[in-house]
Order: sequence, then structure tokens, then C-alpha cells
Amino acid sequence: MVVVVVVVVVVATSILTFIDIPRFTLASKFVNIQGRVAFVTLTDLTLVTRDEAAAPAAVACCGPLTRETISAADAEVFARRLKALADPARLRLVSIVAASDGQEACVCDLIEPVGLSQPTVSHHLKILMDAGFLTRSKRGTWAYYKLVPGSLDAAAAPLVTV
Repeated sequence: MVVVVVVVVVVATSILTFIDIPRFTLASKFVNIQGRVAFVTLTDLTLVTRDEAAAPAAVACCGPLTRETISAADAEVFARRLKALADPARLRLVSIVAASDGQEACVCDLIEPVGLSQPTVSHHLKILMDAGFLTRSKRGTWAYYKLVPGSLDAAAAPLVTV
């Protein structure tokens, strides 16, 4: 194996840049460079092969992953579900339904607490149903919304650390 040592010596106008030395020794030498004599001391040099000198140093900035990451398809579904919750009115609606007896509430009981009109509340409830957080059952003229068991836990699962 040939080891490359880079030594820069300035003597008047001459520069010695590369010396191929098969072994590293701590030594002092007189070197004749283009008719001029220079004193070179080889000390505290780290020797590397040509391949090591050419390759960029691999520096790890972070530790390895400790668990499986979310796939692209799952990230799309997860983002849609989070978007459904990413509205203050919808968060309030889910909170009210979750806090109701049996985790079920009539649409008539959801309009006043959020301070929105009935069509707007129905729109928000439909978005929450489409995202899988609520189910709807009709009883007479009223619609009742129930929290899907485990839906909020499932929404938080990809964000939970172990």
C-alpha cells in the first residue's frame, strides 16, 4: 500500500506539494528542490490512502431510526384526518360529542355551544364524518352524532413517541 503525505514547503519560490512515502517515520531531512536545499521535518501527520483522501468524510448528524416511519399513502390519509380536526369549530364539536352522555349528541345540542348556524354546523359535522371521527344516526327529524370508538386515539397514534 502506498501512502500519500501532503507536505507543503516554501523555499524561495519553490513549493513541494506531494511526497509518496511507503512508510511514515518521524524524521528530519534535507530535500533538494530545483537546486535549492530545504529542511523538512515530518511530524504529527495523519497518513491516509489516496482513496481515503479522495472520499468525502461521512459524518452522521443524527442517530438511526428507532421505529418504522409512516408511508406516503398513510401520510396522505393521516393529513386528511388532521385537516378535518384543524378547525376550531370542528375541534369544539368533537369535544362536545366526546363529553356528551354515551359520546353521542343531537345536532340541535351542537348549534348553540359553537355559535354557528345550523347549516354551518352540519357542514362541519359532515367533514368530521367523512374523516371517520363521527357516525350519524337519524331519529325522527333529528340527527345524532356519535364519536367513533378509538378514532381520536388512531389520529394521534402516528405522533406518539415510545
